[in-house]
Amino acid sequence: MNEAILTTDFLRLKLFKKGKVRDVYEVDNNLLIIATDRISAFDVVMANGIPDKGKILTQISNFWFNFISDIIPNHLISTEIDKISGQLPAAGNKIKMHKMHLEGRTVLAKKAKGVPIECVVRGYLSGSGWKEYQKSGSICGITLSKGLVESDKLPEPIFTPSTKAETGHDENINEEQARRIAGDKIFDTVKNATLAIYKKCSEYALKKGIIIADTKFEFGEVDGKIIIIDEILTPDSSRFWPKDLYKPGGGQPSYDKQFVRDYLETLDWDKTPPGPKLPDDVVQKTRDKYLEALKKLTS
Repeated sequence: MNEAILTTDFLRLKLFKKGKVRDVYEVDNNLLIIATDRISAFDVVMANGIPDKGKILTQISNFWFNFISDIIPNHLISTEIDKISGQLPAAGNKIKMHKMHLEGRTVLAKKAKGVPIECVVRGYLSGSGWKEYQKSGSICGITLSKGLVESDKLPEPIFTPSTKAETGHDENINEEQARRIAGDKIFDTVKNATLAIYKKCSEYALKKGIIIADTKFEFGEVDGKIIIIDEILTPDSSRFWPKDLYKPGGGQPSYDKQFVRDYLETLDWDKTPPGPKLPDDVVQKTRDKYLEALKKLTS
């Protein structure tokens, strides 16, 4: 197993943003996005990472970006290291030097003005949606049938936007609130795109043995046009369930950070930074799940 890549350093490039997983550098009007192997849980980054996780997430996203290109354009300019380094004279040599580590986890992307809401779509009743349904019988102002159980498939996918929190958790909001934040035109565009993407991709994934229970997308605006940005339909941004093990009435096995969360719940840890170090078996099991998702979807 390869060594986990936890950080990057391109001194000649301006650091645009350092997220929980991605290091983003500003290059003229574009962005160099590198997915590291960092892993977070409960909004805290762990002390060690999952080897190759960044590559796996990037390859899944790139696959989906191509798959939905008939629905909406995306932010990708280039996904090949040699082409990327040729377009970045200030850091090109260093990128070539670290090609082995950066290959497969790095993209050059358009810099977009982000749409100020998270675009969440749910096909199944889980997570914060399940909690909200238990309290009110609705999610983000959308009333659902009575008597549903956890992980039930919904009659049809629903669009349930949320705020974009710089720190902490996003908060679910209703359509009226989302329209006030984003504006009617942008709201309608991203809602329609979100539902169309989910329909096409969830139907495809189901044939590959994976249920996409819910997911979230980020959109941005470039030259007056809405495009899809960031990552899409990965185990980090979605709930992936094995189709053959699906059984409504409780939580489901998943292709994401399940082993990490389960391990952390056994610790005397208050879920604040710094994150603890994960044992080797948890790292290996988590890596295997991410890799299984990639192979099943892209085969």
